[in-house]
Amino acid sequence: MGDIAAACDAPPAPQMTKESNLFMRIAVHPDGTVTRPEVLLLPPSSSSSSACAVLSRDVPLDASLGTYLRLFLPDPAPPRRLPVVLYFHGGGFVLFSPATAFYHAHCQAMAAALPGLVASLHYRLAPERRLPAAYDDAASALAWFRAADDPWVAAHGDLSRCYLMGSSSGGNMAFFAGLRASRALDLSPAAVPVRVRGLLLHQPYLGGVARTPSEARSEDDAMLPLEANDKLWSLALPEGADRDHEFCNPVKAMPPEVLAGLPRCLVTGNRDDPLIDRQREFARWLRDQGGVEVVVKTDHAGSHASELFVPERAEELFAAMREFVFA
Repeated sequence: MGDIAAACDAPPAPQMTKESNLFMRIAVHPDGTVTRPEVLLLPPSSSSSSACAVLSRDVPLDASLGTYLRLFLPDPAPPRRLPVVLYFHGGGFVLFSPATAFYHAHCQAMAAALPGLVASLHYRLAPERRLPAAYDDAASALAWFRAADDPWVAAHGDLSRCYLMGSSSGGNMAFFAGLRASRALDLSPAAVPVRVRGLLLHQPYLGGVARTPSEARSEDDAMLPLEANDKLWSLALPEGADRDHEFCNPVKAMPPEVLAGLPRCLVTGNRDDPLIDRQREFARWLRDQGGVEVVVKTDHAGSHASELFVPERAEELFAAMREFVFA
């Protein structure tokens, strides 16, 4: 399985510097609106290629909000039912979509490598729609599966093995979506039972007012420089909130009792990520304060988001996912 990520045409690693960083190129205007840098977008793939045997298609979620899901299915689909992964992309809550080239390729590779039915959510972005708008869209996406009227889900998905997965800000979203799911009561007897078996939290985007050592060292980080990190949180958090708000710093702002009922979690991260101190602290909080079953793999090599561009980093992540999902 080691060549899956390469076979699915992961985009080449950009020659990233602080100056060329996409987050640094977000222009914030005096009226609070932003202009985003342009990125390559890809359509869904109605037929699989020799490079990556995965089909994809878009399905609407809420037309009034402009949200949708991009589904990824191995082709041919295995004869057995596949675990379902609801995926939330990164971008600091401000950038990107399932159609962004590197997230499209990443979800293709994930569907093939697991294998699984992957659904990547196009959620509302900040600052036009600040948090918790993205969390609301994540909850709507999970509710969509309970309708179970999609042919791919009906024919190939095992909704008794559903996983919430996210990277960076998407990892943050997966955590909060998991909290909501653990508290929700399905009162509709006609609903299809959806069992969230676990949360796959890759390099979850977390913060706080006080700097951690890894954050303090990140002023010139190529993938997530400190200035960009500050900018993203200022655009994403509710108006007037500081970075000790629970959406940013749950370890400080949330009582551990809220973790009751949370399913098992996989927390993964890379050693050179400016957020690595937060991620390790978060994993300890889940396990030691919340009593959550946690698998921690936060010693992988690489920078923030390196799995999007480096096939070896992607395969390490997929291997950890397979071990967690099929344990």
